[in-house]
Parts: sequence; C-alpha cells; structure tokens
Amino acid sequence: MNKYLSELNIGEKGKIISLDEELTMKRRLFDIGLIPGTQIECILKSPFKDPIAYFLRGTLIALRKKNAKNILVEVEND
Repeated sequence: MNKYLSELNIGEKGKIISLDEELTMKRRLFDIGLIPGTQIECILKSPFKDPIAYFLRGTLIALRKKNAKNILVEVEND
C-alpha cells in the first residue's frame, strides 16, 4: 500500500518511491538521504504534528509536513 510520508503513523516503516518537489528542494532532500529505494520509519510527531521525525540510513531527521506530504512511500506490511 502506498502513502505519503506525512501519513505514516509512529512506528510505521516504508520504502521511498518518489519525491514530488521543486528541483531545489528535491536536491536538498536527496542530499540528506531521501532517495527512492531508501527505507524510512516514522519515529515521532510533535504536538502539532509539524515537524515529524523520521529514521533513515542510521540518522534521525525532522521534516516539515509540507515537504513530507510530497514524498510517496510504499508501506511495509509487518
């Protein structure tokens, strides 16, 4: 099942499929490791659900919801 990164629940994991961002933001996201095929897990949502913390490639990152809603992931079935 596919979802946008912003829709993952805490503890839910997936594999990045695509990034639908403008070129400059897409480059920044690629630079921090958000590349298609990368495994990612939602770790923590702030009280207002923005930003959201994700674990990928051994690193914890925080993304704003406006960016996470443009990243499509394939959710892993446990």
